[in-house]
Amino acid sequence: MKFPDFYQLVPVIRTHDPFAAMLGASRDGVLEYHYADAVRLAGHSCPTVAGAFLIGRAALSALYPDGLAERGNIAVHVPAPEDEGTMGVMAQILTLLTGAASGNGFQGLRGRFRRKGLMTFAEQHEGEAFIFKRIDNNARVAVTLDVSRVPADPAQGERMMAILQDCADGAQQTAFAEAWQERVRCLLLEFADDPRVVHVSHLN
Repeated sequence: MKFPDFYQLVPVIRTHDPFAAMLGASRDGVLEYHYADAVRLAGHSCPTVAGAFLIGRAALSALYPDGLAERGNIAVHVPAPEDEGTMGVMAQILTLLTGAASGNGFQGLRGRFRRKGLMTFAEQHEGEAFIFKRIDNNARVAVTLDVSRVPADPAQGERMMAILQDCADGAQQTAFAEAWQERVRCLLLEFADDPRVVHVSHLN
């Protein structure tokens, strides 16, 4: 398996999961998530997958400024129905990072380690902010993503149309893929900490 080299440069998200420690999946309970893990889960790499990774990273850092985030201690509210646009893809990445799951999540053991129901979806589109809440102290943050500031190759639309119409040659396909991942690289490495792109607000 050969991923683009820049995947290795993306900051790693480290969490502590008490359930993983209890079951011996990780002896110290520390779990590390790399961008490649998100790509493996989604099956592709795009600004949506990268953006969800950055949303999760920003939220965990804001909720746990002094140490590792506790995976499984975080509830996530998605601001749209799960079948709207890219919400489902983003939710899957956020489940990976936080442990929060919807109705199909782990039900827990004697009231502990429950993940089911920690992720909720709005019944209708209600804005752009993903809301994250610590269960132990109710601290909340809202995180929004705006990738419009991340430059895109203006030739991408024409290349994509050619590919979808099965008339693109090898050079066009290669150029499309390289330009696509270049925008992802730019988002992950140049705009990850730009508050105009990934914006975090603390809520009362």
